[in-house]
Order: sequence, then C-alpha cells, then structure tokens
Amino acid sequence: MGQDIVRIEKDRLTAFCAKVFIDCGVPADKASCQAEVLVAADARGIPSHGVARLQRYVAGLESGQMLADAEPLVLRESSGSLLVDARGGLGAPVSVGAMASTIEKARNCGIAFATVRNSNHFGIAGYYAMMALKEDMIGLAMTNTAALGVPTFGRQVMFGTNPLAFAAPAGKEKAFVLDMATTVVTRGKIETYGRLGKNLPPGWAVDAKGATALQPGPLLEDMLRRAGGGIVPLGGESETHGGHKGYGLAVMVDILTGLLSGGGFGAEVKDTEISSARVSHCFAAMRIDLFQEPAAFKTEMDRLLGSLRNCPWAEDADRVYYAGLKEAEAEEEAVRKGVALEVGVFRTLEGIAKARGIEAPPAA
Repeated sequence: MGQDIVRIEKDRLTAFCAKVFIDCGVPADKASCQAEVLVAADARGIPSHGVARLQRYVAGLESGQMLADAEPLVLRESSGSLLVDARGGLGAPVSVGAMASTIEKARNCGIAFATVRNSNHFGIAGYYAMMALKEDMIGLAMTNTAALGVPTFGRQVMFGTNPLAFAAPAGKEKAFVLDMATTVVTRGKIETYGRLGKNLPPGWAVDAKGATALQPGPLLEDMLRRAGGGIVPLGGESETHGGHKGYGLAVMVDILTGLLSGGGFGAEVKDTEISSARVSHCFAAMRIDLFQEPAAFKTEMDRLLGSLRNCPWAEDADRVYYAGLKEAEAEEEAVRKGVALEVGVFRTLEGIAKARGIEAPPAA
C-alpha cells in the first residue's frame, strides 16, 4: 500500500492548488478557499472529491464552464433565508459564503436556510455542515450533481449522486458528521477504480441494459453520453435492500437544491467531457440552545457516540465506528504525516505544475 501512496504536507498541497487557481485567473481569496476545500477532502480520506479533480477544475476554467471572477448575486433574502445566484463561479467560495451567512442568520433567528443556483462542484458536503459546529449549531449541506443515478427499476440516468451532510457537535468525542451520497457510490469512486485498473464490485452500477456493470471505463463513457446505465441508488438495484429509499433521498435533495433555488435538476443537469455541470446547493444551520443548553447536548452526544463505539464487534471486525470518526482520524493523520495521494494523482499534479510553470509540491 505504501508504494502506491505519496504524502504531501497539507499546507504545501493547499498552497500549490491555490497557485494553480490563481494562474487560471481566480482571485487569490477565492483560489485559497477552493484549494482548502479540495485538500480537505483528501485529508479526511475522501480522495474522490479531492485534488484528483484539479485537472477538471482547470479544464472548466479554461473552457468557461467555471468562471474565474464571477461575483455571486443575492436574489432573495429574509432574516432566516437566502437565495444566491453563483453566476457560474467556483463552487467552494460561494458555498462558504452562503453557509457563513446562514450561520449568521441562525445566530439571530435560531434556524436559517440558504440555496444557491448556477454553481459548480463544491467538494465534500461535510465541509460546509461542519462550519456550524464551532458555533454550537447543527449544520446541514447538500448539492445536486450531473445525472449519474438510475431510478429503481430504471436503466437511464435521471438524477445525480446528490450528496447530503449533517454535522452535530460533541464534547470529548469527535463530532458526528454524516457525509454521504444518495447513490451507492459517487462517480469519483468509479473514477478511482478506473485509475487503479480495478473492476467495480457487483451492486454499484448497471449497464445500458440494466444488468450489473463491472467495467469503470465503459460505464463512465455511457453515463457521459447518456447511452444508458448508471450508478444505482443507496440500497442497491431493486427494492429488496431498500434501493427505492436511496432513490427517494436523491430526489429529495434535487427538490431542496435544484427546484427550490430555481436551478437545474434531474436529467437536465449534464457534465461535459472536460468539466462538471452547473449545479445547485442547499445549506442550513440550527442553534442547539433553542432546545437545550449546548453543554448538556454535547454531554449526551458523548454518551450516544461512546455507546456506539463500544458496541460489541462482529466476529470478523476489530472496531465499530460512527459517522465522521474515520474521517476525523484520517485528518489528524494527514496533519501529522502529510496528505495521502495516489501516485497517479501525484503524477497528474506534477503534470499540471509543469504545464503551468509552477513548482510541484514535494513528497513528504
């Protein structure tokens, strides 16, 4: 495993990505924000949404799918709500701004929501939900994506992987951070298997005829061309293991992001060969002290999460986790040892650096 991984000091990796964005015409503050969110995914052990996507960002900026200097426009606003048009700008800066505004509104009125339309890929949803934690709030974030998922009993993509994240603070325990796609896996995971030359596990996706898909390359091509086939909803290919529930969750996210914001939704949200689709987001923040004292809530969270960790293990396991624990531990390791990247991803970064005359980040 170690021979397949390169570690890079987190700050150096972030600075490198920021330089690439600046070289593409992105203002420095937005470049730093987008770089931080990308690297946060790798640091938390979610490489499907990390710097492996940097080349697609560069291509999106060069093609005009992503606009380097777009300024978000507030379309509607109240004491507890916000609607923003990202105007084609990068997803992370507008999302950080929208969630920050949501948290500020929640300070005043207790609960607040924001939606963003005409945006781009925003990285890991958990990054934005976690922004609420230090304010003793519960955070929620979600986005729709290009259509990559097939409905239960279907064989054509009709909705995105449509991830959602929920974050709640604890005391001594790591925060509970649920960050999940509403499909079995994300496209990034399919791409990762393709880079590694591995077959897909059965139950991840179906082909153009609705049969189990095993080859990442043909599946990715078919999804891009809308030739049939796609990733199945959370729960699997049929109703037997609850695939219809994941299907429902994916549509729910589409409603709260695309429809509610007045943006694109469903099958009309499409990627291009070189870049990602224009997408929509939704954010929420809720003050815990509306219901009980934050300190008491965190104590009870510790009791809940501790009981989950101490659940008796299955015979073939050596540990029980709760949502966010693995990621928090991965992030701590990334700070100590450097951010882990696949060798292939590191080589891609070196290629980007060479093409743009920027010094590549050294391996730790």
